[in-house]
Amino acid sequence: MQHVKIPQDRIGVLIGEGGETMREIEAEAEVRLDIDSENGSVAVETVGDPVLGLKAPDIVRAIGRGFAPEAALRLLEDEMMLFDVVDIDAAARNKNDMKRKKGRLIGEGGRTRELMEELTGADVVIYGSTLGIIGAPQQVDAVRSAAEMLLDGAPHGAVYSFLEEKHNEMKHQGMQYHRFPGGQS
Repeated sequence: MQHVKIPQDRIGVLIGEGGETMREIEAEAEVRLDIDSENGSVAVETVGDPVLGLKAPDIVRAIGRGFAPEAALRLLEDEMMLFDVVDIDAAARNKNDMKRKKGRLIGEGGRTRELMEELTGADVVIYGSTLGIIGAPQQVDAVRSAAEMLLDGAPHGAVYSFLEEKHNEMKHQGMQYHRFPGGQS
């Protein structure tokens, strides 16, 4: 059994309407979730396939970090899918710096975050003081590198070029993308 702590305001999302999301996670990951809505603690107990059960704490953590349940459940698509978190707070000197760095990651009208998703095929969510990533190892690495470049103060143009390059590398290697919101291919 593993214990995961998630923010209070994400418990409703984890449970879902009438417990729907919780039941879906339990069924697909073959686990039992015991959610303490008082303190945000979630006990994850494997009841079926232990390999699937290993992904369940990451699914709960991903929902806690701002992902929609559908995106978090992508972790079960294949054993290579990863969930990673970049701590924005660790790169910031103070509250204002934190706000500025978070703004750099989101971009004007959310464009930078969207481009990270479009060009890598990973799901990217910025919530609180973290940037969460769900995707295949190469996708997660590309987003993490781009996020770290932005946090270190790299110009957005340079980061976009880096992402384009990674996009072309992955396309060349035949990596499959789960979506292209802009309709490009």
